[in-house]
Amino acid sequence: MKACIDIGGTKVAVSLNTGAGLDLVGRRSEPTAKTGSNDAVAQQVIRMVDEACAEVGVDPSRVQRCGVSSAGPFVLNAGLVELASPNICGGMAGPARGLPNDWMTATMEAPLRRRFTEGVRVENDAVSALEAERRWGALQGFEHCAYVTWSTGVGMGLCVDGRVLRGKNGNAGHGGHMFVSDNDDALCGCGNVGDLEALVAGNAVARRFGADAATLMQRASGGDVAAVDVVDELCRVMGRALYNATVLLDLQRISLGGSVFLHNQQLLLPRLRAQVAGKLPALTSGLELVPAGLGEKVGDYAALALLV
Repeated sequence: MKACIDIGGTKVAVSLNTGAGLDLVGRRSEPTAKTGSNDAVAQQVIRMVDEACAEVGVDPSRVQRCGVSSAGPFVLNAGLVELASPNICGGMAGPARGLPNDWMTATMEAPLRRRFTEGVRVENDAVSALEAERRWGALQGFEHCAYVTWSTGVGMGLCVDGRVLRGKNGNAGHGGHMFVSDNDDALCGCGNVGDLEALVAGNAVARRFGADAATLMQRASGGDVAAVDVVDELCRVMGRALYNATVLLDLQRISLGGSVFLHNQQLLLPRLRAQVAGKLPALTSGLELVPAGLGEKVGDYAALALLV
């Protein structure tokens, strides 16, 4: 039995894999812990795994391996991963960001290794999703590809020449913190003002436009002119990020996921494609932008992909 853990800025999801293919059991989800000591998320994960074991009648001692697909960035402390996620750690941008803690990091790998003695693998959630999409989803057979999540935050998993890129601390692909616009009206949880995540992420839309992403997209789909203008601007900025990733890495296909994108893909996908199409064809011709093949289950299977 293996524990599959998905940690985001909004929620934590946990499930168990019996070893029978993609079978996941005991799935549960909770809002991400953001109060107390900075090991609160790790302790939440451990409790949720034990609760999942109880639900399916498994002795928790049988579950000694876990894969963790987590929002980053990461920092290493004595070689072990701690989370420095702008949507979890309130100390990074300070009180103006509104998070109810002053954490600079959230400890993760160290407490999990005390519980899961046979192995813990922690990867950035976009990298994990990339591995899942390459194994079971829309990126099967592609050697030059990326997974991009447009959700509470914005992240990228990158693959070139069949090799997944990770970087010195496992942070390759943090495209949400690149600057792709001269707009600087939004504070990101990382402390940047006007980076991609601060401008287009799900948690940024309400702060910037006074309506959550779901409401804004619904209005735009209904033909509200002001909402359509906002969506066009969001896609212009996000499209620049996709273009930049494509020309930097010479990509064949980008798989798009995350709640903002997947719940509104009919509205967003044509606009994103239009932002890339025709720009420097030598580098962009043949690029495919497609929805994640695993759909809304990509987060669940992302953690499992770390364990197979």
